[in-house]
Amino acid sequence: MVEFPPETPFLYGITDERFLNPFNIVEAVERAILGGAKVIQYRAKRKSAREMYEEALLVREATRNHDAVFIVNDRLDLALAVEADGVHLGQSDLPFELVKGIAGEEFIVGLSTHNLEQVREANEKKEFLDYIGFGPVFPTTTKENPDPVTGVELLCRAVELSELPVVAIGGINPSNLEDVCRCKPAGVAVVRALFEKGDPFVNAREIKERLSGC
Repeated sequence: MVEFPPETPFLYGITDERFLNPFNIVEAVERAILGGAKVIQYRAKRKSAREMYEEALLVREATRNHDAVFIVNDRLDLALAVEADGVHLGQSDLPFELVKGIAGEEFIVGLSTHNLEQVREANEKKEFLDYIGFGPVFPTTTKENPDPVTGVELLCRAVELSELPVVAIGGINPSNLEDVCRCKPAGVAVVRALFEKGDPFVNAREIKERLSGC
């Protein structure tokens, strides 16, 4: 089992079916990892279960070959089927308290949070979680119905309040990383800034270099 990145802040890349497909996802993920991404989350919302399984298998192989942590979004069944390192759950997904019992203690479990009350609730059951995501910090178009923007100040308060590592997410790119960095999150999750345009290796390297100054 690959361990969750100990160094902070780490780069956490999330795939997006608008930019990636079975023909380019392996190369894109490999390039992102080589550029500095330590965690890759496979996220797809509009594909069939079979399509997601076949694509997730490709990402699993790429992450395994390059020693990156592999997380599957939402779907515990898919995560187990492809032998992922963990699953990332939303507030309306399978109760996270159940996951460790099903998948084992070493299985990584992340939870999306969008306000301080949800952070407090995660603290109360931290034995079932390995990290939380917090956001969206900035406006984002990677979700059809995004939660309200939290802003940087609330992110900073969430990091201070949380008893778990916090991964900042939502509209983060090289131009606003400095603001995010001052909150000292454990990780920074990006989608568009990594995979929408250009070479994911170059994109990841630029973000990683900026994170090194946090």
